[in-house]
Amino acid sequence: MHLQRQVDKLNSLMRKIAEFVEVAVDQAMQSVEGRDESLARTVIANDARINRMEIDIEEECLHTLALYQPVAFDLRYVIAVLKINNDLERIGDHAVGIAEQAIFLSGEPPVDVVPFNLTGMAGRVRQMLRQALESMLNVDAELAQVVRQSDDEVDSIHRHMYEHVESAMRDYPQFISQLISLMSISRQLERIGDLCVNIAEDVIYLAQGDIARHGAKRQQQPK
Repeated sequence: MHLQRQVDKLNSLMRKIAEFVEVAVDQAMQSVEGRDESLARTVIANDARINRMEIDIEEECLHTLALYQPVAFDLRYVIAVLKINNDLERIGDHAVGIAEQAIFLSGEPPVDVVPFNLTGMAGRVRQMLRQALESMLNVDAELAQVVRQSDDEVDSIHRHMYEHVESAMRDYPQFISQLISLMSISRQLERIGDLCVNIAEDVIYLAQGDIARHGAKRQQQPK
């Protein structure tokens, strides 16, 4: 019974950090799209809270492992929380990276020489993040598989962005700083997508005992 209370506590903490991280990504992209320096600085300031939450969750996981010595599903749950917690903190860091670029871009002339929909890419990544978080909170392996399958699309968009920016740098050297900044945002979004896949793979491990990462051989563990 004591272990179940601790698991419930971890679940509550994960819900909280997930909410903060999702808001950070949303606000970071809003600050880019709206050229809103104030909102971007809010994202940066709020990252300290996400960092503190990540440390608190890690300490709770270590406490759970040491005190209760969980096995089977409960052990997989604590291990998955440790890994997903770290991935969420890293997503928060990428939101900060996007916000920093938003601050720079807000003081520069808008650039419309790249035929690329950064907002569309951001929307796809936000959907991946929402689905990854939902799969985590509900231990939904099927939804986690959907997240994994979405990553190729985001990677393809990022590659096309790189090609467009590379061409634009040659044709419009006066915009090179802004183009580099846009490329950085695309890269940050691509990395958030990768971290969403990490979360999805840890959900599959939690639900099924299967290690899905890096094409690893699937090994069934005790339920």
